[in-house]
Amino acid sequence: MTRVAAVDCGTNSIRLLVADVDRRTGELTDLDRRMTIVRLGQGVDRTGRLAPEALERTFAACREYAGVIRELGAEKVRFVATSASRDAENRDEFVRGVVDILGVEPEVITGDQEAEFSFTGATGELKGGDHLEKPYLVVDIGGGSTEFVVGDDHARAARSVDIGCVRLTERHLVHDGEVTDPPTHEQVAAMRADIRAALDLAAQTVPLGEARTLVGLAGSVTTVSAIAQELPEYDSARIHHSRISRARVRQITEWLLGSTHAERAEIPSMHPGRVDVIGAGALVLLSIMERTGAEEVVVSEHDILDGIAWSIA
Repeated sequence: MTRVAAVDCGTNSIRLLVADVDRRTGELTDLDRRMTIVRLGQGVDRTGRLAPEALERTFAACREYAGVIRELGAEKVRFVATSASRDAENRDEFVRGVVDILGVEPEVITGDQEAEFSFTGATGELKGGDHLEKPYLVVDIGGGSTEFVVGDDHARAARSVDIGCVRLTERHLVHDGEVTDPPTHEQVAAMRADIRAALDLAAQTVPLGEARTLVGLAGSVTTVSAIAQELPEYDSARIHHSRISRARVRQITEWLLGSTHAERAEIPSMHPGRVDVIGAGALVLLSIMERTGAEEVVVSEHDILDGIAWSIA
C-alpha cells in the first residue's frame, strides 16, 4: 500500500484526494476527498492573467490542503493544474506560490494529458463489467475546457476544447460586469454556436459517434444529476453512477437558463460557487448528448483526481 495525495487545480475549483493505493490491484481507498471553489480562472479569458484575488483564494485552499496532507502522512504528492493556468501569462507566480505552500511544483498539463487522467479515473470501476457497452465516451466538463476521450479498456483518442462553464459564462452571459439574470435568447444562441464549433473541433480527433456509453464527469454533470434526483442535499453516493436521460437533462437545462440567480441558489444540492455558471455547464452536457445521440449519461464522481492518484503509484 502507498499513501498518496492528488491535487487537481482547475479553472473553477481545486480538489484534494488522499488515498491508499494497492499497487497490485490498482484499488483506491479514500481517506479524504474535498473540493473548494476558488474560481482561479476569473477573467483569464478576457485578460490573459490570473487575478490577484483568484490567486489568494487558491493559495488559501492550498494551505488548508497542506495541513490535511501532513496530518494523514501522504508519502507522495502530485499537483496537477489545468486550463486556467495553461492560459495565463503570469502562471510563474502561481507555480511559486504552490511550491512555497505544498513543496511540490504544479504540473501544468496539456489538455490531452488531462483527458487521459479523466478517462483512467472514470472508467477504472467500469472495466470488467458487462452492464455498460463499450467503447466509452468520457466527457469532463470543467470551468475552462471540456475533455473528450473515447476508449475501451484504454483511451484511444482524446481532445480538449475551450468550452467550460466559467469560460462560456464570462464570454457570453456577462454584460457590464454582471451575469445576465436570466440570459437573453441571443446570449444563449451565441453560447450554443460556440459549443457547436467546439464539438466540430473535438470530432476531428475523437470519433464521437462510435461511443456506446456516455460517461459524464465534474461539477456541472454531478450537479445536474443531483437536481434530476431532487436530492435534499449533495449526496456523492447517490450521484455516483446515476443515470440521467437526455429528456431530463434538456428539461433541467432549459429551466436553469430561464431562472434567476435567486431561484438557482435555492436548489438544496447547489454549491454556491456554481450558481452563476451551472446553466452554461448544463448546456454543454445537453449539446454533447444531442450531438452523439446518447439517450442517457452515466454520472461518475471519480474522475481526473482518481486518475492522478493512480498515476502516482
